[in-house]
Amino acid sequence: MSEAKAVNQIAELKEFAVVHARAQGIAEYRAILDRITHDGDGPGSWVGEWTAAADEFASRGEVLDAVRRYNLARFPYVDGPARQRAAELCARTFTGWARERGLTRVDVELPGGLVRCWADGLSTTGPRPLVLVSGGIVSIKEHWAPTLGLLRRFGLAGVVMELPGAGENTLRYDEDSWRMIPAILDRLADRADVRRSYALALSFSGHLALRAATEDPRLRGIVTVGAPIDGFFTDRDWQSKLPAVTVATLAHQAAVPVADLPDTLASWALSAERLRGLDIPIAYVASARDEIIPRSDPESLAESVRDTALLWHDDVHGAPGHVRHTQLWSALSLLDMVGGRLPQRALLRVAVAIARLGRI
Repeated sequence: MSEAKAVNQIAELKEFAVVHARAQGIAEYRAILDRITHDGDGPGSWVGEWTAAADEFASRGEVLDAVRRYNLARFPYVDGPARQRAAELCARTFTGWARERGLTRVDVELPGGLVRCWADGLSTTGPRPLVLVSGGIVSIKEHWAPTLGLLRRFGLAGVVMELPGAGENTLRYDEDSWRMIPAILDRLADRADVRRSYALALSFSGHLALRAATEDPRLRGIVTVGAPIDGFFTDRDWQSKLPAVTVATLAHQAAVPVADLPDTLASWALSAERLRGLDIPIAYVASARDEIIPRSDPESLAESVRDTALLWHDDVHGAPGHVRHTQLWSALSLLDMVGGRLPQRALLRVAVAIARLGRI
């Protein structure tokens, strides 16, 4: 790799890590990013600086803060020994935290591999509605697992999962990856009311959840942020301008050469005909300056699915400048879909209104 290409790659990593750092509440992320000058190993490297920050929190017993930084150390995906070590530290450290808090490990074996999840709020005697939580191609379940406690307080069961090829999900990412969602619902059917299942599925997981919902009536609502719908998968001109990090990650998880990616993705598009069959509420957060998802994608979703609510931000992919507003609006949208919990929903409406004004 040329020196110029390496610098550009680091610049992209820094850009796309911001939304993940903010979403996890990593206050000093700018200082860490400023210390990173290369993508190798040791001091000054992406893995080295994030791991050093994580080790410092781990030494003080601040386990979840350590996990968040190990997560960024293995970002965007494991491509060698350094990120593999970081990924293992992240998973191992989180496992201790999760077991202390009574989270349940859920492993779902499928013909192509293993889907490893964490769950909370499960019960054989009082099954609750289920919320599936997942991020995009660069997110792992450890990022989202702390939301399980919040879901439980809202009277819901929750399970965090990963896209195929991300984290500990050993499936290959392909056109049929959506089938893992019905498999997870089947696996939890004796401990959750899976007939009332909802998805908080961000980015590419949103696409997966939408595809699953067209086949599985147990999914009764979907909240997503920046999910690809159709044009992303079929527009070759748009694909030619995608960030290198996105292209490399997709190719890695689909296990295809970068040159073959456009042909691989073409059949993944959700047609208007398929989407029109959905009669469930969809809440979608879109970014007007999204460099990954074309504007036409959320617009075509809204045209095809009658009960679609769109929240537009004047921002780039993931809306890093509007994290709090997105989080609150997504939580409110989810509770509106589930129903009940009127006091919490009323408080969330006030919080969303304040966030819209930029006050929190």
